[in-house]
Amino acid sequence: MVGLLLLAAAGCLSSPGHDPVTTDPSDFDPVHPPRLVEAVFEVEGASLNAIVYEAQGPGPHPTVVLLHGFPGNERNLDLAQAARRAGFGVVFFHYRGTWGSGGSFSFVHVLEDVATVVDAIARPDFARAHRLDPDRITLVGHSLGGFAALVSAAEIERVDCVASIAGANFGAVAEQLEASPEAAAGFAAGLDAWSGPVRGPGGATLVAEVMAERDRFDTRRHVAALRERSVLLVAADRDEVTPATLHHAPLVDALRVAGARHLREAVLTDADHAFSARRIALARTLTDWLATDCSPGAP
Repeated sequence: MVGLLLLAAAGCLSSPGHDPVTTDPSDFDPVHPPRLVEAVFEVEGASLNAIVYEAQGPGPHPTVVLLHGFPGNERNLDLAQAARRAGFGVVFFHYRGTWGSGGSFSFVHVLEDVATVVDAIARPDFARAHRLDPDRITLVGHSLGGFAALVSAAEIERVDCVASIAGANFGAVAEQLEASPEAAAGFAAGLDAWSGPVRGPGGATLVAEVMAERDRFDTRRHVAALRERSVLLVAADRDEVTPATLHHAPLVDALRVAGARHLREAVLTDADHAFSARRIALARTLTDWLATDCSPGAP
């Protein structure tokens, strides 16, 4: 379990002893206040709707890219606020084909969208405008977003840290679907049932994509790259969507075998897939890790 000690790493917490999970900063900066700013990222002619949570202070601030799940009903914006209070700029966006963003949804498009956004926020003009540090980028994702964060962190060299919260391992899912046509049909039906704000192919097409991309989509196959990153893996003991036994524990074991240098993992008790009863515990787990592993001066 991740420890609960708050460490005020240089450039992260606004003041020593400040708890970003439960309290606002006391030292308000009127010259460089926190702000909420709309943004748009372009990928293959499609516009991705985004929000930048600018942290107060001149910066540059380490940056979190926050990735939602499928379809993204739980956006985890409480985590965005906590991370900002901890001194991180946060970029949140909707993938192609979701929640009003242009284009068509697919799992491969999600990975392409993450790469596009990471590249965009690292550009000097964007980083300066939002007081972001392009050399300290962390990916934080929930469910589908956890999968995207892990695979993207393995594939994008400039990403330093990655956190997966109830993250999916679609490679493990593909193994189950291949063994059971009934399971494949049920998974496709489940995707269709949750696809209200998603525009794109139906569940059957998405299942076919999972099967075709099973090697790339298997988070366990990326441990050689992830072992060099700071990694946080958080699971929920009552999660029936991405149960820890299938999606969390095997990846933890694989990273340990690979000799991961900076791995933290936690299974929060009495928590469902959305961590409905453990939002404070989740926020504290994340901000503690950000402060110690992903701030300026962290290893």
